[in-house]
Amino acid sequence: MRKVCVVTTTRAEYGILSNLIRKIDEDKDLVLQLLVSGTHLSKKFGHTIDEIKSPILKEIDIEIEVFPEHAVARAVEEFSKAFAEIKPDIIILSGDRYEILGVAIAAMLKKIPIAHIHGGESTYGIIDEAIRHSITKMSHIHFTSCEQYRQRVIQLGEHPNKVFNVGSLGVENIKQTELIDKEKLGIRLGDKNLLITYHPVAYANENVDELLRALGSFSEINLIFTMPGAENGSGNVYSKIMNFVNEHENAVFYKSLGHIRYLSIMRYVDGIVGNSSSGISEAPSFNIGTVNIGCRQDGRIRASSVIGCPCLTSNIVNAIEKLYMSDFSNTINPYSMPNTADSIVDIVKSMNLKGILRKEFYAIGERFC
Repeated sequence: MRKVCVVTTTRAEYGILSNLIRKIDEDKDLVLQLLVSGTHLSKKFGHTIDEIKSPILKEIDIEIEVFPEHAVARAVEEFSKAFAEIKPDIIILSGDRYEILGVAIAAMLKKIPIAHIHGGESTYGIIDEAIRHSITKMSHIHFTSCEQYRQRVIQLGEHPNKVFNVGSLGVENIKQTELIDKEKLGIRLGDKNLLITYHPVAYANENVDELLRALGSFSEINLIFTMPGAENGSGNVYSKIMNFVNEHENAVFYKSLGHIRYLSIMRYVDGIVGNSSSGISEAPSFNIGTVNIGCRQDGRIRASSVIGCPCLTSNIVNAIEKLYMSDFSNTINPYSMPNTADSIVDIVKSMNLKGILRKEFYAIGERFC
């Protein structure tokens, strides 16, 4: 039986991986080794380990709340110890979080094959771009969410036989998750509602104040804020959002909605405002609009329902007004493909891992020995 280690460090990432984790756990030919770390263990970020339903093998504290700038080094150290103990046959990592980079380094040094989900994507506005491509080069099997991203992974020198376009797990989860009815959400909803998810942008001249000033002009809209991610500047964004919520009766804040409740709210709101990838990938499947602010998601393939705008008050106001004047009922989600989780499980289960650690650079148009 093949031991498959899955690592999750954030609420959003777990929401994407949850269905895949369940299928691995239920497969009679696989042994799930679920490692939980990062903000899952932080009270500040909602202690979201409580929302994980699958059996957890280990909790690994990398002190991300206390020393976020040291999280990569801590992840290398602590996950190296864990991998030496549990000896997985393959490790599944998703995305581009900086602490996941530390996990990938630990796996590489322990000579454990890595299967990477969501490689090949671009986010020009943040360091995730460099982190994602770095994890790609340390990985051995690749699962991309679009064919264009598959081609980009190949362009990075990965062999086409190891790169698979399977679609987005997060989008598939929408179809396979039993969502919560409006009456059972426990969240105040009005005639008009927006879900606000905004993360700090460290390397651009963008400020959450611009967003909050824009939202302040829409007193008739119910505003549902979620927690910013654990990264540089998140404390400042959190404080300003809390001040706004305390001063506006039409605004509420949640440290963690949980992935099912978060998806369920999408079904009832008019749109998403902020700079979260969920507005790019998941929201179009609900036929709602997204006001995508600033450069954080620049480079990602977008549905027609995504309205991009600079992080300036007047532009955000205009984009929200455009959202309410538009019809998104015929939106096609470019990240939607059938059987995403099943495809990943089948490939992870059947891939020959013998000799997979030895990688050659695949040069398009020529071949190196």
